[in-house]
Amino acid sequence: MPENAMTGSSAARPKPEIPESLEIGRERWQAAIARAGDQHLESAARELAANGRISALLDTVFTHSPFLTQSAAADATYTIDLLRDGPDAALARVLADISARPDGETEAQLKQRLRIAKRRAALAIAFADISGDWPLEKITEGLSDVADACLQASARFALSDAARRGGLILADGGDPVEGSGLVILGMGKLGARELNYSSDIDIVVLFDPEIVRTDKPEDLQTTMVRLTRLMIRIMDERTADGYVFRTDVRLRPDPGATPVAISTLAAETYYESLGQNWERAAFIKARPAAGDLAAGARFLDWLKPFVWRKSLDFAAIQDIHSIKRQINAHRRIGGIKALGHNVKLGGGGIREIEFFAQTQQLIWGGRIPDLRLRRTKDAIDALVLHGQVDRETADDLKAAYDFLRRVEHRLQMVNDEQTHSLPSDQDAFATIAGFLGYDGADAFAADLTAHLEKVSDHYSELFGDAPALSAKGEISGNLVFTGTDADPDTLETLTSLGFREAARVDAVIRGWHHGRYRAMRSTRARELLTELTPVLLDAIAGMPDPDDAFMRFDGFLRALPAGVQLFSMFHSRPELLSLVVELTGKAPRLARHMGAHANVLDVVLTADFHDPPPDLAEMTEELERTLGACADMEDTLLAVRRWANDRRFQVGVQQLGGTIAPGAAAAALSDIAEAALGGLLPRVIAEFEETHGRLPGGELAIVAMGRLGSREMTAASDLDLIFVYDIGDPDAPSDGAKPLPPIQYFARLTQRAITAITAMTPEGTLYEVDMRLRPSGTKGPIATSLAAFRRYHAESAWTWERLALVRARAVAGAPALRGKVEDAISSILAEPVDAKKLLADVAHMRARLADSKKAQTIWDIKNQRGGLVDIAFLAQYLTLRHAKEHPEVRHANTRRTLENLKAAGLLDQATADTLLAAQDLWTGLLGMLALTMEGDVTADREAQISGALAGDLARVGGADDFAGLKRKVKATAKAVYEIFQEIIETPAAALPPADGPNPEKETLT
Repeated sequence: MPENAMTGSSAARPKPEIPESLEIGRERWQAAIARAGDQHLESAARELAANGRISALLDTVFTHSPFLTQSAAADATYTIDLLRDGPDAALARVLADISARPDGETEAQLKQRLRIAKRRAALAIAFADISGDWPLEKITEGLSDVADACLQASARFALSDAARRGGLILADGGDPVEGSGLVILGMGKLGARELNYSSDIDIVVLFDPEIVRTDKPEDLQTTMVRLTRLMIRIMDERTADGYVFRTDVRLRPDPGATPVAISTLAAETYYESLGQNWERAAFIKARPAAGDLAAGARFLDWLKPFVWRKSLDFAAIQDIHSIKRQINAHRRIGGIKALGHNVKLGGGGIREIEFFAQTQQLIWGGRIPDLRLRRTKDAIDALVLHGQVDRETADDLKAAYDFLRRVEHRLQMVNDEQTHSLPSDQDAFATIAGFLGYDGADAFAADLTAHLEKVSDHYSELFGDAPALSAKGEISGNLVFTGTDADPDTLETLTSLGFREAARVDAVIRGWHHGRYRAMRSTRARELLTELTPVLLDAIAGMPDPDDAFMRFDGFLRALPAGVQLFSMFHSRPELLSLVVELTGKAPRLARHMGAHANVLDVVLTADFHDPPPDLAEMTEELERTLGACADMEDTLLAVRRWANDRRFQVGVQQLGGTIAPGAAAAALSDIAEAALGGLLPRVIAEFEETHGRLPGGELAIVAMGRLGSREMTAASDLDLIFVYDIGDPDAPSDGAKPLPPIQYFARLTQRAITAITAMTPEGTLYEVDMRLRPSGTKGPIATSLAAFRRYHAESAWTWERLALVRARAVAGAPALRGKVEDAISSILAEPVDAKKLLADVAHMRARLADSKKAQTIWDIKNQRGGLVDIAFLAQYLTLRHAKEHPEVRHANTRRTLENLKAAGLLDQATADTLLAAQDLWTGLLGMLALTMEGDVTADREAQISGALAGDLARVGGADDFAGLKRKVKATAKAVYEIFQEIIETPAAALPPADGPNPEKETLT
C-alpha cells in the first residue's frame, strides 16, 4: 500500500449494522468494477479489499450512504485511485481539474466538468471524514476550496461570455477575472472556510464601475446581472450530472428590492445608511472568494468601519442580542429528546455556538482587532485570550462544535441532502449512530445531549441579562427576524400565536428591517421596532383575524412619514401601541386615517380625548376658527376634511373602547357632518359670487335626509341631500362679471357645493353624496326652488317620498331660508292622508324591499325582517298617519318619534318599549359593524365576526357573550317583525283591492 493510502485511523469508525443495504452496496461496487473490463482495475480492487481498514471503510459507506455508494460505483477508476493514493492527492487533482481552462469550452461542457469534479471531491472528503484521516478543519477547508475554485471557473466563463457579447472589455485576456472589477464575496460558512458537506454557498456579487471596462456604460447593470445569472446557473442548475453548489445571493443589500448584482457604490450607500446589525454579523465571515480578489479586498477594507464599530450605544447592543434570542431566556435543552433534534438551529446547536462568538465579536471587535476572525473556533480562542470567555466555556463550545459538525456531515452524506435534523424514528436514529461509529443509539444520544446541554447553558448565561422581548411573558418561543432564511422556531411561534401565514408575516417583518419604508430608514427606528415586535405580535394575535390585522398594521407603517418619534412613544406608552393595533385590527377606516395622519396619535394622549364630543354649537365654533385661517378654497377643502376626519377618529376610538353610548356616537357623527356642511357652504357661495355675483333675494339651503336628517349616522354613512333655493325676482340674473339666470345660477352653485363635499384631495373626500331623494329623483333638477319643493310634495310626491320627508332637516344655509324649509316640511307632513292607501302603499313598499334586499345573515341589521328598516317604516307610517291630529309626534330622529308616539298613546307601552329597545340594539350593532367591517356582512364574511370583535359586539349589545348576543338578535328581530305584521302587514292584507292600477306600486323599486 502506498504511504498516503486510506488507512482508517484508530478513531471510532462507523460499523455496518444493516446487512441488506451492505449487500446491495457491495454488489453495485463489484458490478461497477466488472463492467469497467479493466484487469488492472480489478486487481487493484482485490488488493484494496484485502486491506481490513479499507474494507471496513467501504462497508460503512455501502451500509449508510446510498449517495456515496452511487458516486463510488459511477466512477470506479477514480475511487480506486482515491483509496490507493489517499484523499490529499485525490483532492489536489480535482482542484487542478477545476482550474483547467480548456480552449473553446461550452457552457454545457463546463457544467459537466464541474459537476464531475464536485462529485469526486465530495467522495474524497467524505472518505477522509469517515475514516478519521482528516480533522474537521481540513474537511471544511477542502469543501470551501472546491467551492472557491468552481466559483472562479464559472466567473471566468461568464466574464468571457459577456466580453464575447460586447458587454465588457476584459482587462487581462489571459485571465478574465484579473482586473475585471467583479467582486464575489464568500459569506457565512463559505467565507469562514467552514462549509458543511451538503452546504449551500452564500455569496454577494458586486461590481466596481470604476474598474469594469465597457463601451456601453448605460447597459452595465444589465450586463452584470446577466453575467451573474449565468454564473449561478453554471453552479446550481441540476443536470444529468447533478449540481455543483446550491448558490444563494440573498445576503446582498435588501435582496427583495435589488438585482442579483449591484455596484459597489450602491452597496456602500446601503451599508452607510441602512445596514443592520445582523448584516454586520454576516460580514464578520466575509472574504473575497472569486472574481477580482483585489477589488473584493478593497471593498471589505472600506466596509470595516461598518462591521467593526469603535463604540456601541445601548440600543445597538440590544439589537445585537436580538440577532438570535430565545424569548424564554432560561429555556433548557435538557428536556428535549435527541430524536428529531436540529443540530444546527435547535437549542444548544451549531447556530448558538456561532452566535455566541459573533455577538461578542461585534460588541468588542471594534476596540480589539484581534477578535476580527472569520472562523468560529478561532474567534472563541481569541475571546479567551482577551478575557471575554473563560477557558472551560471555550473548551465546551469547541468540543460541541466539532461533535455537532461531524453529526451534521453524516446526516448530509446519506443522500446528499441539506438536512440538519436527526431522525425522529428510533431505528433510523440508531442507524445514524452507527454511521458515527457508536455501538448503540443510547450512547450516541447521551453524548449528543451532553454537548447540547453545555452549549445551551453557556448561551443562556451569555444572554441571560439581555432585555426581555416577550409581551408580559406571554410569548414562548423564538422571534428572530434577522438574516435571509426564516428561523423555523420563529415560524412555529408565529403559528402558535394564531397567524395562518407565518412565512408571510416573517417576510414582511424582515422587510421592515431592510428600511423599505420611510419610517424605518433610520437605525434607531429599526432598533426600537426590534424591541417592540414581540409586544406588537402578541397584541395583533388577539385581533379577530391576526393575519389581516398584521397586514393593516404593515399598511400603517408604510404610510408613516417617520418612525423614531412614534416608536419611542410606543415604547414609553405601551397603551398607545395597543390602541393602534386594535384600530388596525378592527377598524380599517380609522386605521387608514391614522396611517396618513400619525400626528392624530398625539391628540389621543391629550387629557380630553376620551371626554364626550362637544355639541353642535361647539363643533361649529371650533371649525370656524380652523377655517378662518384658510387662505383660499383649496386650503378650506383640506382643513374641513382634516377637522372632520380627526373628529370622526375620536368618536370611532370611543366607540371601539366603549366610552360613548351608541346613540351619542350616532348623534356626534351627525353633528360633525352638519358642522362641516355649515362651515363649507358659505365659503363655496362666497367663491362662486366672486365670478357670478349675487342674485337679489337669492338664498340656498341644504336639506339633510336619511341618517344625517335623523342624526343616526354611522362611520360608513354617506349624505342624502336636497338643495333648496329661494329667489326674489325669478327673471333677474345675477350681478357678477359673468351673470347667470336664477335656475342656472343655483344649479351651478349646487354642483360646486357637491364637488366641494365629494372631491378627492390629499385628505380624502369629505363625504359621498346621494341626491336621489330630491323631487322627481334623478330626473329632477339638481337644485329645487322652495316653491317647486312645496308644489311637488303637495301635488306629485309618492308615498315613499313622504315617508322619507319625515326624517328631513334643513342643516346648512341661510337661517331665514332654513326656517322656511322647516315650515314647508311640517306643513306638508300635516296634510291629511288617505289612511287605507297609505297603509297599502307602505305594506307594498316594504314587501318589495324585502324581495330586492334579502338579508343573508342576522348581522344585516338594516334589512333583516324586524331590523332597522321595519322600525323606520313603522315610525314614518305612524307619523304620516297621525301628524294631522297629533303634530307633536313628528321628529326626524326615529327614537324620538317612537317616544312621541308612546306619549301620545298611539303606541301602547309594551309595543313602544319593545321597539325602543330594538332601536337601541340595532343602533349599537350597526355602528360597531360600520366601524369594524367594510361592506355588508354577507354569508361568506360572517366568520370574520369572531374573537375580539365578537366580544365588542356582545358588549355593545348588552349580552354576556357572543352566543347570548346571537340569541338576543334573533329574539329582537322576531318581536319587531311581529309588531310590524300586527300594525301594517295584517291590516293591509285585509284591505279590499284598490280600483284600477296603482302607479306607485308599479314603479317602486
